[in-house]
Amino acid sequence: MPKSLSIADARNRLARVVHDVETGPPVELTRRGKRVAIIVSVREFERLSGARGSFVSALRRFRKANDLRRAGIGRSFFRGLRDKSPGRPVKI
Repeated sequence: MPKSLSIADARNRLARVVHDVETGPPVELTRRGKRVAIIVSVREFERLSGARGSFVSALRRFRKANDLRRAGIGRSFFRGLRDKSPGRPVKI
């Protein structure tokens, strides 16, 4: 559970709050007892908001790192996997 401070307390101790966040867990800010914000370190922020690549770029990295043929998975393995019908049947 993150440490919790009112906005007024955090303002009065901002330097210490920032130092604590850099070296430890996030700090939760409250206004009139209700959570309104959370202060996190830059490292944690970058981890949480990191740019996600496209599926295609992830697939290319995966294929580059793993030899599918060596695992017995060739092009023929993927033939027939996709349902080419115009729509999915409705299950009642």
